[in-house]
Amino acid sequence: MKNPFMSMFLSGANKIAGTARAQATAAVKREATKNTRQMTKAWTDALIPKPAATRKRRTTKK
Repeated sequence: MKNPFMSMFLSGANKIAGTARAQATAAVKREATKNTRQMTKAWTDALIPKPAATRKRRTTKK
């Protein structure tokens, strides 16, 4: 004979566990994407140097 209270308890526990697992997975994916973006930027900045900044001349008021 099935226990309806145990069934409701396990159903609720599975729902909570699924939500927590989904949030953890999403957080890991966001972190991996951020790290990949940072690494790509570091490599491109190292391989393609930026041009030197030019100085603007000051103008004097008359």
